[in-house]
Amino acid sequence: MRVHFIAIGGSAMHNLAIALHQKGYQVSGSDDEIFEPSRTRLMNLGLLPEREGWDSSRITSDLDAVIVGMHAKKDNPELEAAHQLGLKIYSYPEYLYEASKDKFRVVIGGSHGKTTITSMIMHVAKCAGIDIDYMVGAKVDGFDVMVKLTDDAPFMIFEGDEYLTSPIDPRPKFHLYHPHIALLSGIAWDHMNVFPTFDDYVIQFNTFYHLIETGGTFIYFEEDKELRQIAANQRAGIQHVPYNVPEYLTKNGRTSAIIDGIDIPLTIFGKHNLANLKGAWEVCKRLGVGINEFSSAMRSFKGASNRLECVHNEDDLVIFRDFAHSPSKVKATVAAVREQYPSRKVVAIFELHTYSSLNKNFLPEYQGALNSADQSVVFFSPHALELKRLSMLDTDEIRAGFGNSGLKVISNRVDLVDWLQEQDWTNSALLLMSSGNFDGISPAQFVGIVTQDR
Repeated sequence: MRVHFIAIGGSAMHNLAIALHQKGYQVSGSDDEIFEPSRTRLMNLGLLPEREGWDSSRITSDLDAVIVGMHAKKDNPELEAAHQLGLKIYSYPEYLYEASKDKFRVVIGGSHGKTTITSMIMHVAKCAGIDIDYMVGAKVDGFDVMVKLTDDAPFMIFEGDEYLTSPIDPRPKFHLYHPHIALLSGIAWDHMNVFPTFDDYVIQFNTFYHLIETGGTFIYFEEDKELRQIAANQRAGIQHVPYNVPEYLTKNGRTSAIIDGIDIPLTIFGKHNLANLKGAWEVCKRLGVGINEFSSAMRSFKGASNRLECVHNEDDLVIFRDFAHSPSKVKATVAAVREQYPSRKVVAIFELHTYSSLNKNFLPEYQGALNSADQSVVFFSPHALELKRLSMLDTDEIRAGFGNSGLKVISNRVDLVDWLQEQDWTNSALLLMSSGNFDGISPAQFVGIVTQDR
């Protein structure tokens, strides 16, 4: 099989390219810019394009398939050449479905928690010796790649993203997977650039519910009002399984959950992660996992990369980074750190980076999201606003949106570093939240900045 990737450098796309390479396919690709870690991973496997940019001559009639990523535009010359030659053209999710249409499919969706729940299921399956294929949106400890596709694995576990499929297909990705087991963790408005109202956004999840295979199972977080309304449809032939936050105990900085009478000591923490744990259990037991197997596996689960990931823990300073960007996730993440470290000063730094978060009309959705912290900072880069063609934000707009008149607002990397160096980090918990990179400041650099004089 010969497969060409248009926009191979994307996080999801390069992982699929690696998965097909490992399967023995001949893989080629193109992109107009490729960043780390995609660049090095592709280069190490001989998959990095010789030059950046688009070139229609790369598209030849002997290609078995062309896979196009969201980064490409509708008028991409390689895509136009593929159309002219009548080649099979797939979006990323279309290809994943094609590769798994004969497997038992599990799709984990929701505005928050889907990466963590998918990671939990993968970890448990590995510990229990269950052969699975998978697609997940972050690096998971114990797994070399974020996509695995084989001919033999009976199960396919998807992280189900509600964002658009491709430049030529406006359907949400998770509408293409047709699950046998579907889990939704919650609905909180996001992606206002493609779903301009909350009602538009909710419709996507209702449609997903109606795409569950007949005879399938719908698992949902019962505390979410919108999910309760979806479940009230009670589709014939679908089993409905609600879940909630399990009983738990936090003591001396460690959390234990109680599920089916079993006490499970955890590395992860926070009510949102405990709800994620319960959701993962509802999926795993339907894959044949017993509670003792599940409990044993979850004791060693460290979480997915960049999901409340501890990057420094020494003496009286702990530092976490998290991918949080939607209002509900920001609020849940800050509350989790506050609950886990009740006697420490909690400092939350949140970067506005997505289209929604940088839009002044969306800012009120963040009302109170940072209130659990003792000290809060909102950071944004003017360059990000330029790239998204959004109007400049001012400090008063941001403070009003978050409902915090004393909120520190910083829009310059140098000013952020200066502020960090001025603080007393004694007995503190620092939380870094962003789907970006704080204008190029890595987690390791954050650690160096705040610990240099300690």
